[in-house]
Amino acid sequence: MTNASSMFSAKLVAPAIGDAFRKLAPRQLVKNPVLFTTAVVAALLTVLVFLGGDGLSIPFQLQLIVWLWLTVLFGTFAEALAEGRGRAQAASLRAAKSELKATLPDGSVVPATQLRKGQVVMVRTGDLIPADGEVIEGVASVNEAAITGESAPVIREGGGDRSAVTAGTRVISDWIKVRVTQEPGEGFLDRMIALVEGAERQKTPNEIALTILLVGLTIIFLIAVGTIPGFAAYAGGAIPVAILAALLITLIPTTIAALLSAIGIAGMDRLVRFNVLAKSGRAVEAAGDIDVLLLDKTGTITIGDRAASEFRTLSGVSGDDLAEAALLASLADETPEGRSVVTLAQGRYAVATRSLPADAEIIAFTAQTRISGVRTGGSLIQKGAVDAVLRANPGAGTSAAATELRRITDEIARSGQTPLAVAQDGRLLGVIALKDVVKAGVRERFVELRRMGIRTVMITGDNPLTAAAIAAEAGVDDFLAEATPEDKLALIRKEQQGGRLVAMCGDGTNDAPALAQADVGVAMNTGTQAAREAGNMVDLDSDPTKLIEIVGLGKQLLMTRGALTTFSVANDVAKYFAIIPAMFVTLYPGLGVLNVMGLASPQSAILSAIIFNALIIPCLVPLALKGVAYRPMGAGALLARNLAVYGLGGLIAPFVGIKAIDLLVAGLHLA
Repeated sequence: MTNASSMFSAKLVAPAIGDAFRKLAPRQLVKNPVLFTTAVVAALLTVLVFLGGDGLSIPFQLQLIVWLWLTVLFGTFAEALAEGRGRAQAASLRAAKSELKATLPDGSVVPATQLRKGQVVMVRTGDLIPADGEVIEGVASVNEAAITGESAPVIREGGGDRSAVTAGTRVISDWIKVRVTQEPGEGFLDRMIALVEGAERQKTPNEIALTILLVGLTIIFLIAVGTIPGFAAYAGGAIPVAILAALLITLIPTTIAALLSAIGIAGMDRLVRFNVLAKSGRAVEAAGDIDVLLLDKTGTITIGDRAASEFRTLSGVSGDDLAEAALLASLADETPEGRSVVTLAQGRYAVATRSLPADAEIIAFTAQTRISGVRTGGSLIQKGAVDAVLRANPGAGTSAAATELRRITDEIARSGQTPLAVAQDGRLLGVIALKDVVKAGVRERFVELRRMGIRTVMITGDNPLTAAAIAAEAGVDDFLAEATPEDKLALIRKEQQGGRLVAMCGDGTNDAPALAQADVGVAMNTGTQAAREAGNMVDLDSDPTKLIEIVGLGKQLLMTRGALTTFSVANDVAKYFAIIPAMFVTLYPGLGVLNVMGLASPQSAILSAIIFNALIIPCLVPLALKGVAYRPMGAGALLARNLAVYGLGGLIAPFVGIKAIDLLVAGLHLA
């Protein structure tokens, strides 16, 4: 999280000051009606001070005018600073992108911009990775701080769920061979830059609703202040226009209005820094309110590749015999499953064979036979789906061995694993159990989601027995087995019709309809193009448990807006006690009892309130940009905490601040 010192570094503040003045243009300022009203009032008083006749001293009026303009400038500065932080990140990314070079396998070096999807590049110690891609050979330690902000290096290697690499990150040890997976202009850096520098950020529904509320309050107070001269005339007195203007600006919710846009921009910026691209602010806000999370099993909860976990022999067959037959049938199998069988056989059993004989005939797997294997030395070894192996060996299908085989395979299926039968020359040897490997740390993260009040549902095409076992191991609350794309869509719609907000994580083309239907659709960056286009968020790290942080950021955005709104309203209530008694005390002396702060004079009270009203905005900018810390708790506890911290704080701060400013104003004889 960005600290306060970096928020106000000279590189960010200087351009933000210039942008703050440019945002004073009426076409820009009218997008924030409260600040626009403040600017109109400041402009009106600026004109009136030259016309004279308001009954107040010129120095006092000039002070009011300066502080009113500063109120507007502080509001535009907050928005400009929030935008500047994103632009600074985009500028560094653009600079990094322009410097990238690629080393091809033949040793030639070319600009990274010339790389095309499918090309292979070599990256060695100290080199920057030139393009988004996947590691196909080698293992290396990679520093991703330039992208993620995290200084701790990560391991990237081929053949697993940590093979994806990002352009602009640096290899700090060893070497890797990378296959480019994106065309020019479609990579991570390009999308980051486009997100920050692209189309203007659209306001979210909550922002629009709050803006309407602020406009409504401004109109109400404008009408209320407009009626005051009539009451004053009835009481036999008059209220100067400058005082009325000060009252209006003190009454309207300038604090939250000035910070509202900065809060939204900063929320999106925090998500980008967390390596997640959101296509809309609406998705970020929805993430803070979700009730149900649907996760596709393969590639999301599990790593996507099954691994051999054990060999189960039939009666009269030794473990070494089954292991050697399984190994021979798998040596030519380059799939992760085939390699895991070889690893298991060589690691746990006394298998001497390390390669296939020269005369070996490889039997490739096909969707029709669902069997692979090898023919060597006149012997045929088969490995495949249980029913396929039994069908290929009719004589074994009615034997006692077949009955035992089915019993073992049923046990394996009930444990959530996939059985593969092994036969040699028509004789059944046993079963290989393939296990879906649940990603590390998933169970703990689901516990955390449960504490947030989010129900997790695993979606899989597996049979109910396998699905139940994996769901229990992963720690999800529920599961949907044998699911088709239509089933996923129907489940999401059912939950939404029940009034719940639904998030969906997925990576496959068959997940695309569900990702599009969900309120928050998080597509894995390693997934298909269809999935990435259907979701309204893309997780560039392809980590499904990151949704916990996405939810946290969404809740933080909502909490920050709610907390500062609470502070602003309470702040305004306290300011009334400063300015209203001071305004009317000459007309209604009895109102002097409301001057609970004991302010020096009516003019001092008014000026102090206006100064405090302006200064509180930059004081709250760090909180608006950093966000309120999120802690998992119920809505009632959260409301109580906000009222206690920000509501009470909003009431107390003006009493302390205005009194301190009043002492200074009176001591310097400014009013």
